[in-house]
Amino acid sequence: MKTRNAFIRRLGQGLTLAFLFAGLSAHAQTILRLNHTDTPSGTRHRAAEIFAERVKEFTRGRYQILVFHSGQLGNDPKSIELVGKGSLDFTISAAGSYASIQPTLNLTALPFLLDSYEHGWRFYDESTWLAEQFATLPSKGLRVLSTWEAGFRSFTTRDPLPDPTAAKGKSMRIFPNEMVKSTMEAIGFSTQVIGVTDVYRSIQEGKVVGQENPIDTIYALRFHEVAPNITLTQHIYSPLPIVIAEKTWSAISETDRKSFERAANIAKDFSRKFVRDTETRQLEEMVASGAKVLRPDVAPFRAATRVVYEGAKTKFGAQVDAIVQDAAKLRAK
Repeated sequence: MKTRNAFIRRLGQGLTLAFLFAGLSAHAQTILRLNHTDTPSGTRHRAAEIFAERVKEFTRGRYQILVFHSGQLGNDPKSIELVGKGSLDFTISAAGSYASIQPTLNLTALPFLLDSYEHGWRFYDESTWLAEQFATLPSKGLRVLSTWEAGFRSFTTRDPLPDPTAAKGKSMRIFPNEMVKSTMEAIGFSTQVIGVTDVYRSIQEGKVVGQENPIDTIYALRFHEVAPNITLTQHIYSPLPIVIAEKTWSAISETDRKSFERAANIAKDFSRKFVRDTETRQLEEMVASGAKVLRPDVAPFRAATRVVYEGAKTKFGAQVDAIVQDAAKLRAK
């Protein structure tokens, strides 16, 4: 009887330890951080939340992504820097913002390069030139998972902007990108680099007369409140690659990597459909709150910005022809 009781005790102890370790294993979780500069109501944030939810689902809870909005952990340039160093796991920013890591990505912001959402999607999914540029990023500390939608950049200004002559002598906020700077100066503006989270106040205080961003960003960050003239030039297609730190990527199993990519593509599909389908409604809501929308003749803006291509060739040489040819090929598809 004593032997039997001792066996039962040892068995119970073994089962207790087994259940304990099983419980620890089931609840073991890696916490990752994603930072972006959109507001909680913006499409970028919604897509980030979808991405986080799907990663948790597909990895059965092994990974949890904490999403920080409104630049809580830093503005776009800082976030990209932190991801490159491996001290932040993810960020989402305009394609041209990554030129700080790979200079040729400045060319993604060439004016009037892409004509429509569908053209832009084909370019970001199928362009050989772009794939080659993205392939350089892991050696610099970050990796593109997929490209989410933001839309085409247009202006919000304090005064009307019917044509480039209205820009003369006025200062425009830009993000740090050579092609954006050249484009604004070709139109007639002087430029100031200001982090997107500081733009509203900068316009309000008169430091700049306005800014240029996709409609979804203008709507989410309420730039129309301080710069109520919305001019739909759609001068640059400006989608949002989501990047993961290469340090983080290298610590993830091959199976989980596929789950991350799958989740990023689900968020991509959501953001593309949502941004395209809600643009009209967002414009209507901004007009209802006092904004004015102008659909200008873009020919003068196109003519003014032709010199940007000439300047780009001086610095980037044959890369300009390569991206233009890829864009043309995918336009005709």
